[in-house]
Amino acid sequence: MSSLASDEFSTEVTYLNTASFGLPSARALNAVREANASWAAGRGGPMTNDYLVPRLRESFAGLLAGATADDIALGATAAQLIAPIAVALPPGAEVLLAENEFASVSMPFVHRGDLAVRVVPLERLAEEVRPETALVAVSVVQSADGRMTDLPTLRAATRAHGARLLVDATQAASWLPLSFADADYWVCATFKWLIGARSVSFFAAGPEATENIRPVGPGWYAAADPWAELYNPLKLPSTARRFDSTPDWLGVIAASAGISLIEELTVERINAHDLALADRFRAGLAELGLDAVPNRAPIVTVPGAGDAAPRLEQADIITSARNGGLRFAFHLYNTADDVDRALAVLGAK
Repeated sequence: MSSLASDEFSTEVTYLNTASFGLPSARALNAVREANASWAAGRGGPMTNDYLVPRLRESFAGLLAGATADDIALGATAAQLIAPIAVALPPGAEVLLAENEFASVSMPFVHRGDLAVRVVPLERLAEEVRPETALVAVSVVQSADGRMTDLPTLRAATRAHGARLLVDATQAASWLPLSFADADYWVCATFKWLIGARSVSFFAAGPEATENIRPVGPGWYAAADPWAELYNPLKLPSTARRFDSTPDWLGVIAASAGISLIEELTVERINAHDLALADRFRAGLAELGLDAVPNRAPIVTVPGAGDAAPRLEQADIITSARNGGLRFAFHLYNTADDVDRALAVLGAK
């Protein structure tokens, strides 16, 4: 099985670490290089590429079936975009989190200080929603080990009890089909599976879900007409764009290039490719007598395999160490040879 876009990537190692950071495409590197050259020549700074922002909103909306560009805001990090949701909750409100949830999802609620934060195993999240639950916050795919949330079941539970649902799609967008209706609020960083930029993240929510939520410290870019209201801001838009922060335009250039490749390849093809590689790896692990955390994601975590990390690193196989185990992540630029190389090193005595 070959790479889906071999002409876009030229790695010198076996890179199995997209769950930490995606690789930049050739088109992204070229676009950022050209923007920097123009900037250095004084012929236009990065902000001349602001026209890419509306397109980027449309592109992410296209990955979140049922969303529109008006439902999408741009920020720098997932936690920053979660902040208005956390601030809007009344004191004492119950927030339900999964055990071992990624800190960017949990910290805005844990550290507000006056919320009733309850943490339960991921597998019991839906059954633990109760009438006093105000919000459930969870990742579609868990960063630590690739376990997946049953979103339709969780969504039904939150609706039954009148709770809101906030979902982080950072470890899912690009390879997993997503539906806007499956949550009230979505956040997603672009620098992992969307092969975008560390400085660009998305927030998605409809008017009904954000009716009583205001941005925290809105800047000039969140104005209804930002370029016309630089000095006399009049109002915030009624759309999700009021949650915008001033973009890093170089990041927008990179994120736009990355998501354009995702669109060309399609989520369906990337899904089939990534999962086939992960399945091949799991089968090989079983032959080696090694267990992986059960899931159906392209993130494969091998508990207790941390002692193999030095051998993998020496063999130029890039992974992540997590809680004494090893986390492998397979994406569009990976091949069957990458899988077999990693298995060979793991099986070496």
